[in-house]
Amino acid sequence: MTLAMHGGAPVRTAPWPAWPPPVDPAQRDLVTKVLESGLWGATQGGSVVADLTAAFARRSGVRHGVAVANATLGLFAALRGLGVGKGDEVIVPAYTFVASATGVLLAGATPVIADVDPVDLHLSPDAVRAALTGRTAAIMPVHLAGSPAAMDALNDLATRHGLAVVEDAAQAHGATYKDRPVGGLGDAGVYSFQASKAMTAGEGGLIVCRDGSVHERVWSVCNLGRALGGQWYGHPSVGWNLRLTELQAAVLLPWLDRLDDEIDRRNTFCAAVERELAGVPGVTAVPATEGTTRDSRHLLMLRLDAGVDRAFLLEAMAAEGVPLDAGYPPLATMSALAAEGARAEPGPVAAEASDTVVWVRQSMLMEDPAAAADIAQAFAKVLRHT
Repeated sequence: MTLAMHGGAPVRTAPWPAWPPPVDPAQRDLVTKVLESGLWGATQGGSVVADLTAAFARRSGVRHGVAVANATLGLFAALRGLGVGKGDEVIVPAYTFVASATGVLLAGATPVIADVDPVDLHLSPDAVRAALTGRTAAIMPVHLAGSPAAMDALNDLATRHGLAVVEDAAQAHGATYKDRPVGGLGDAGVYSFQASKAMTAGEGGLIVCRDGSVHERVWSVCNLGRALGGQWYGHPSVGWNLRLTELQAAVLLPWLDRLDDEIDRRNTFCAAVERELAGVPGVTAVPATEGTTRDSRHLLMLRLDAGVDRAFLLEAMAAEGVPLDAGYPPLATMSALAAEGARAEPGPVAAEASDTVVWVRQSMLMEDPAAAADIAQAFAKVLRHT
C-alpha cells in the first residue's frame, strides 16, 4: 500500500478535534459578568480568582492555593515559599518540559537532572537517590502526560533526607495516585493553564499547598512581598506581582464542572487506541506509573521499537492524517541550562525516550473512540515501510 507521502490515499482526511474545545455557555456568561463588573484584576474586589483557587485546593485535597500568571512562575514561587534558593539543589526529571528546570533557576537554585524510570518515564526514585548531595533541598516530580509520578517512594526519600517536594502537576489536572489527588501529595503542587493544557485560559497557573505557613509565604512571593492580611503598602519581604486575572479565572472556573467528563472521554479513547495497536508490531503504549488510579491523559505516549526511523514515521503519519508529536529532548542536552549551572546525572533512559517515544495529542484524544482505528491503521501502514 502506497504511503500518502508518496502519492497514496491517506488513512484519514477528517479533521481532529480542535483545542481548546468550544466555549460553553457557563464560561461565556461568567466572562461577560466579569467584563461588565469592571473588576478585572485579582486585587479589585472580584471573587472569581478566589473561587477558582478554593475549588482547586479542595480538588487537590488541601486547604490552600494561590493563582498565578503561569506555572513556571508557580514553580518558582512554590520553591521560594518553601525556603529553596541560592546554594540549594532541586532534583528534576530528565524527560520533562524545560520549565521544570527554569522554575528552579528563577528561585536561584541549581537544577539537578536525574534519569527517569525505564517503564513509565517518570522521575526514578533510584536516580534521585544517586543524585542526592548535601546541597539537595527539594525534589520535583513531574506528573508526565497526566499520569502521576511514583509519589510514595519519592515522598519517603524526601522525608528521610529532610527535603521539600514540589509536584509539577502542569499536565495532570484531575489525576489521582492511590485514590489521592495529585498536587496535594507533596509540600506544594503547581498546575498549568497554558494553551495546550487540560484546562486553559491561554496562560495561567495555580499553586496548592496543605500547610498554612507555606501558603502565607507563597502568597507573599506572588503579591509583591505583602503579608497576607497585612497593609497594602507594607512589604516585609521581597515579592513580585505574579497574579492571575479575574477574566482568566472566569474561563477556568466553569471548566471544573466538565473536567471529569473530559478525562473519562480521553481515557476511553486511549483504551481504544491501545486495543487497536495490540496487533500492530513496532509500537506499544507507555504504561501509567504503578499506583495510578486515574490518569488524566494529557497525552498518550507511544514507544517505538528499536530501529524504527522516528523522523520518517512522524512525517509519514502526518501525511496519513494522523499528526503526532516528537516529545521532549533530554534536559541534559540543553546547553542553555548547563550554562546556568544545571548539573546532569547520567540519563540513558531519557535519551532513549527522546529518540523512540511519540505523543498522540490531547485534542485527538477527545475524538470518538471509533477513530482509534485510524491511528492503528496509519501505524500499521507506515511501520511496514520503516
